[in-house]
Parts: sequence; C-alpha cells; structure tokens
Amino acid sequence: MQPGSFKDHFSGHAAAYADARPRYPVDLFRWLATLTAQHDLAWDCGTGNGQAALGLVEHFKKVIATDPSKEQIAKAFPHARVEYRVAAAEAPQLNPRSVDLVTVAQALHWIDRPEFYAQLERVLKSDGAIVVWCYGVCSITPFIDAAVRDFYDSTVGPYWPPERRLIDDAYRTLEFPFREITPPAFSMRQQWDLAQFLAYLNTWSAVQRYIRHNGHDPVVKLGDTLRRIWGAPDSQRTVNWPLHVRAGRVNA
Repeated sequence: MQPGSFKDHFSGHAAAYADARPRYPVDLFRWLATLTAQHDLAWDCGTGNGQAALGLVEHFKKVIATDPSKEQIAKAFPHARVEYRVAAAEAPQLNPRSVDLVTVAQALHWIDRPEFYAQLERVLKSDGAIVVWCYGVCSITPFIDAAVRDFYDSTVGPYWPPERRLIDDAYRTLEFPFREITPPAFSMRQQWDLAQFLAYLNTWSAVQRYIRHNGHDPVVKLGDTLRRIWGAPDSQRTVNWPLHVRAGRVNA
C-alpha cells in the first residue's frame, strides 16, 4: 500500500487531533521497555501526532515513527531522537532484523494486517516484540456516560467506518498471529473541563464524517445536553479510558 491509498479519516483535522487526544500512561511505556533486551530502535507505526513515539523515546535510543498521512506527520510533536517518516505500515523502509520493538497505538484496525505482519517478520530482531493497543468509549459519570453512549451509538453510529467494530470488540477478534504475552491492565486518565471534552469528541472519525454528510456539527447539540449535567463548564472531571492491549513475539 502506497501513502495516499490508505483510508484517511484524520488528515483533515490533524491539528485538532494533536491537541485534543488523551495521553498514554507512562507506566505503559515502562512495561514496553521490559519486553526487549536491547533498546536501540523502536518503530511506532501509524504514529499520527507522535504521542506514542514520545513515550517510547524515554526508553529507546531512537524511535522511527511512520504514518501515511503527511498532514499528521506535519503536526507531530518534535523530538531529537524521533525520526518521523511519511510511510505506509506495509512499506516502512526499515532494515531487516533492526527493530527491538514495534508499537501500533489506536491504528491497527486501519492497516492491511497480513502485509504489515509480513513486515514484522522481516524487521524485528529475533527477541523483538510487537505491542498494539486501542481504546473505546470513555467513562466519566453514569449520567454523562449515558448521554455520550447514545451519541456514539445513535447520532454518529451510522458514520463509524466498519473497522471501528474491532475497537468495539477491544481487539479480541482481531487476528494476531504471534506468541502472545499477557499484559498488565492499563488505562488513560485525563482531567478535562467540558470544552476540552467536546474538543476530543470532535476528533472522532464518525463526527467528522457526520459533518461532511450533514453540514452541521452534532457535538453542538450534545454539548447543550452535557452542560445540564456536567456542572460548571470550567470544572474538571476525570475522564477514563481502559486500554485494550495485545502483545507478542514473532514465531521463530
């Protein structure tokens, strides 16, 4: 797959995506570092704004972070030891047996997995590891959660790409032909006010597709609902997303 032929749901709002997405927990990256004896090179595939790459670079000498979207790469967070490349997961231009760890954060469902998995067999070191993760709908309070879930299922539900079902299944049904490693439990937490939370909802691919099809933003109406149950709009609430992680090693 060449850059530009991928299913692109995020380039049109790359700046908002970089600003409004939650941050992965530091304990996740500490655990990732325990999976490899060497820490020379990590490849973060489907890096988007580079959030996972920045976590990896605390534990690896170099990170190559690839994404087929040049808009996402242009908005990625810079770091001296992170090399960003516009490249498809299926054609990373990496040397054989050069990579200690490969990560795919919230992106494996967009990738041609058989082609990508073949690349992993080529580029990973013999003791290297592949770790992928995703997150679905967050939780805040029961009343807020009910309103957001209705919005997710009913308002923008028809606009989710079909690949989204893999996230709804917490990646359990996703083919993963590796010797699996059982991960600890991880979750993301953010302290957000209402404006920050609504900005996050606007990064959903289904919301952007809804806007393109209908000419108006459905988050505006949801915001009116949430203002009645959030409390003071500038008050911060804890937003929680469980991470669904799968990890493994290539079969020798």
